[in-house]
Amino acid sequence: MLIDSYDRVVDYLRVSVTERCNFRCQYCMPEKPFSWVPKENLLSFEELFEFMKVAIDEGVNKIRITGGEPLLREDLDKFIKMIYDYKPSIDLAMTTNAFLLKGTAQRLKDAGLKRINVSIDTLKPQVAQDIAGKDVLKNVLEGVEEALKVGLKVKVNMVPMKGMNADEIIDVLEYSKERGMSVRFIEYMENAYAKAGLTGVKAKEVLEILGKKYEFSDDGFDGASPSRYYTMKDGYRFGIIEPYGDDFCKQCNRIRLTAEGNLIPCLYFDEAMSIAESIKRGDIKGAAAVLKEVVRTKPEKNRWGGDDAEVSSRAFYETGG
Repeated sequence: MLIDSYDRVVDYLRVSVTERCNFRCQYCMPEKPFSWVPKENLLSFEELFEFMKVAIDEGVNKIRITGGEPLLREDLDKFIKMIYDYKPSIDLAMTTNAFLLKGTAQRLKDAGLKRINVSIDTLKPQVAQDIAGKDVLKNVLEGVEEALKVGLKVKVNMVPMKGMNADEIIDVLEYSKERGMSVRFIEYMENAYAKAGLTGVKAKEVLEILGKKYEFSDDGFDGASPSRYYTMKDGYRFGIIEPYGDDFCKQCNRIRLTAEGNLIPCLYFDEAMSIAESIKRGDIKGAAAVLKEVVRTKPEKNRWGGDDAEVSSRAFYETGG
C-alpha cells in the first residue's frame, strides 16, 4: 500500500500516453504548434506496462489513460488489454475528447476499458469550433453515442467560461441526464498555456444558474473524488470541481505519469522524478523506489489557493488535467 506523508492512501495512477492533441482548446494549449515529442523519447507501451505492474503490485487499483488525446496513439487498445489481463478487477478508465471515439469504442471496450470521461463544453457547433480551434462537435457527439452503445460508462466534463459557453450549463446537464451520463462542471484552471483573458464560472455561480430551474441537495464529497456532488429531486447527480477550494486536495489519492516517464506527485507541480531510466534497463526495484519516493514527497496541496496563489506553469496537455 502506498501512503503519503499526510496519511493519504495513493491508489490512483493517471497515465498520459501522449502529449499530442488534435484540438487546440482555449483553456489548455491554443497556441501550441501541431508538433510532438520524438517517438524515441516516449516509453513504449511495453515499458509503460512494466511500470503499471509495479504500481498495481504496490496497491494502485485505479488507472486512467490520458493525453494529450490518448486515441492519437496507435494500438492503444493493446496497451489497455495488457493492463486488464494483468489485473481484470482494475478500475480502468480513459479521458478523451471523443473525436476519434466512434471508430474505436468497441475495440476499447473489448480490451477491458470500463469507463470514459469526455469533455463536452458546448452543444453548439460554432462555439465548439471557437473553443477547440476546429469543427469538432459532430464527431464528438457521435463518439459519445457509440461509447454508450457498446456499453462503456460515460461521464461528461464541462468547463464553463463567461462570454463563451456559460449559457449552456443547463443544456449540457440535460443532454447528459437524458443519456444516463453524469456531468461535472470544472472551474477553469488558470495556466500559462491558456488563452489570455479567459474568465471561468465559479462553483457558486454554477449552482445559482442550476438553482433557477432545479432543486437539489448537497451530498458533499464522494470518497477521494475531487468533485462535490449534488442530487436533484429525481435522483440525478451532478458534480462540481473547485481546484481553488480548500477541500480540493484534502483526500487526493492520485499521482501522474507522463509518456516520457516522469512521475508527478501533484497536478499543479512541475516537480517530478523519472522512472524511464530504471524501466529501460529492467531495474524494477529502482522504478519501485522512485514510485515510493514520489508518493512520500507528495505535497499536501497545490499552490492555487490563498493569498500567494500562482498561475500554474504546468502543461496540462502533458498530464491530462
